[in-house]
Amino acid sequence: MKFVAAPARLSTAAASFEAEFAVRLHWSAEQDAAIEQRVAAILADVQQRGDAAVLEYTARFDGLSADGMAALELTQAELQAAYDAIPEAQRQALSAAAARVRSYHEAQKKACGESWSYRDEDGSLLGQKVTPLDRVGIYVPGGKAAYPSSVLMNAIPAHVAGVGEIIMVVPTPRGEKNPLVLAAAYVAGVTRAFTIGGAQAVGALAYGTQTVPKVDKITGPGNAYVASAKKHVFGTVGIDMIAGPSEILVLADGSTPADWVAMDLFSQAEHDELAQSILLCPDAAYIDAVQAAIDRLLPEMPRAEIIAKSLTGRGALIHTRSMEEACQISNRIAPEHLEVSSREPHRWEPLLKHAGAIFLGAYTSESLGDYCAGPNHVLPTSGTARFSSPLGVYDFQKRSSLIEVSEQGAQVLGRIASVLAHGEGLQGHARAAEMRLKP
Repeated sequence: MKFVAAPARLSTAAASFEAEFAVRLHWSAEQDAAIEQRVAAILADVQQRGDAAVLEYTARFDGLSADGMAALELTQAELQAAYDAIPEAQRQALSAAAARVRSYHEAQKKACGESWSYRDEDGSLLGQKVTPLDRVGIYVPGGKAAYPSSVLMNAIPAHVAGVGEIIMVVPTPRGEKNPLVLAAAYVAGVTRAFTIGGAQAVGALAYGTQTVPKVDKITGPGNAYVASAKKHVFGTVGIDMIAGPSEILVLADGSTPADWVAMDLFSQAEHDELAQSILLCPDAAYIDAVQAAIDRLLPEMPRAEIIAKSLTGRGALIHTRSMEEACQISNRIAPEHLEVSSREPHRWEPLLKHAGAIFLGAYTSESLGDYCAGPNHVLPTSGTARFSSPLGVYDFQKRSSLIEVSEQGAQVLGRIASVLAHGEGLQGHARAAEMRLKP
């Protein structure tokens, strides 16, 4: 069967650009009301019945029946056995990727994840104490595809942060366990792992059951039911983000081989039909070359149907007036993945403010970031890169303020606090400060 990928051809010079651009970008994050209601019911049931509810939903949705939760827990011996059994090339790749991810997040911890303090002129100590979360849950998608890279990207920064326990949940429909996912859990240092998924797994992590321990935070991507469940339990536990469809934006000056850029667009389009792949380029002839490469390369792709639907439904090839304008549009989009495919990527990088991850230069394909470059691949989507960040060590830590006021400092701060507290009508606050003042 022949599939045709026809991303929208837009030009910023056209009078209709803004309207056409808005239509192409639009994606509703609103969940179907039926999904919301179903998820709410599942979560309430898990909260009330614990293991029994999890077992029931796992049998119903994943076709995996078990007499008890013990049968759904993966032992450390099983994880190690999976690692030992995979081909040597996969073991080496997992270990190499894990080492790079760990190295990056260790550097991140040193840069922004350490406690600090100082003393002011009155001898008072002020600072911040950074401590890891006690226990986190990581959700790893299963079913249609297996994502060992997601295990590394969620578990390793938690481990580097110093989290005491890392609980992994991963659906295994009909009991089919992916050995690479289990091996990744072994490499990443997962503490406990359960073969459960969906809203019931999120509920088990959030509320705790007789077997699954309650966690402090849940991270990791999932389907619409998982996303809805994470929204519902937020507040009971922390969550990383609500992820939308995958996105890539390629900002090109026409110097990169068109086939490379076409395949980079495919790399996100192949995730699902709602994924978005956009090219911004001031060279019209180059855009033609990329479209020709898309037409030529698509038939050889195993996921050609998904790619074609994604590019046709949400993709765009946009002709801009200049690279500067392309950077401006990129900031408006705030993409999950941003490739600067240019001879001079560092010329344009200072103009780029909003993106989950920025990939500089023709040789920096987004796929390298997904697997082994080092930075985290769990990134903000749907424009949320304007105000949120990639998953990192900081997501598995919390901060407590440190205040130690000296006797001399209390004389200065007490008078300030007294005035402000009286102004707010809080006399107890004021008197507490005043009692420490010397006559």
